[in-house]
Parts: sequence; C-alpha cells; structure tokens
Amino acid sequence: MMQFGSHPEPKEKRPVRDFVHQFVVGTLAVLVAVHIVPSIQYERLEHLLLATLVLGALNAFLRPLLLLGCLPLLILTLGLFLLVINAGLLMLTGKLVDGFTVNGFGAAFWGALVISIVTLIANKLTGGGQSNFQFHRAKQKEEKSGYNRDDDDGPVIDV
Repeated sequence: MMQFGSHPEPKEKRPVRDFVHQFVVGTLAVLVAVHIVPSIQYERLEHLLLATLVLGALNAFLRPLLLLGCLPLLILTLGLFLLVINAGLLMLTGKLVDGFTVNGFGAAFWGALVISIVTLIANKLTGGGQSNFQFHRAKQKEEKSGYNRDDDDGPVIDV
C-alpha cells in the first residue's frame, strides 16, 4: 500500500538543498559581519557572494587540516583557539577574493566571531547545520524539614 504525503527526505538525499541553505546562511553571516566590523568591506554584491563561496570551501577543505594540526592548542585553550583559526581563514578569504577586504587580524577576529554567532543563530532558527545549543534552568534545592536540616551559611563546624 502506498501512502502519499509530505515525508521529509533523509538527510543524505538533500545535498543541493543543504548546500543552498549553508550558502544563504553563510552569506547572511558575512553580510552582518561586514556591517558590524568596519574594517571588513566588499565592493559589489558579486564580491560578497564569491567571498562566501571561498570561505565555505576553505572551511570544508582547509579547516579540518588546521584543526588536526592545532589539536594540542585547541585542547590547551579549551577550544578558544578555534576563533584564531576562523580569523585566519577569513583573512585568507580577503587575500584570495578581489573586492573583499579584511584589514588586519583584529578585524578578522571580530568578523569571525560575528560570523560564528550569526551562523549558530540562523542554523538554530532554520533547523539546519550541525550546531546546537540549549539553555537549562537549575533546579532549586529542596528544603529539608525536621532536625536533619543543615542551616549553616558558611564554613562553621557545628559541634
């Protein structure tokens, strides 16, 4: 028996859709970074689109090698060195794409941070990408009743 309905396709069978989604999210993120960080600029829309493609290609092919080579630094800095890697890739994109400029490491660092945050938020809102974040509320401690109640407020030893 065949059923007709709108069942989502498995993730493996949507490479074009996933590519277009990541390209649109990446372009939006780079556009936001260009408007927030004054030292990152583009001349025409074509330059912005090309920069997004180049940055995506660098993230797909060069970034895994950099992550593997910098693994001790990533572990030592608890992952914060990833911002330096992302900034370096953004600077390299500025060197490779005429009409897209990144003036200095500081601009690349802040631009990479903005791109990462915008990409994370956009992927969370659209349900795409592999990034995930959650907020949890801490549960309040239950008060104990009776004589076993521990009511001290500091490092005082009760005798």
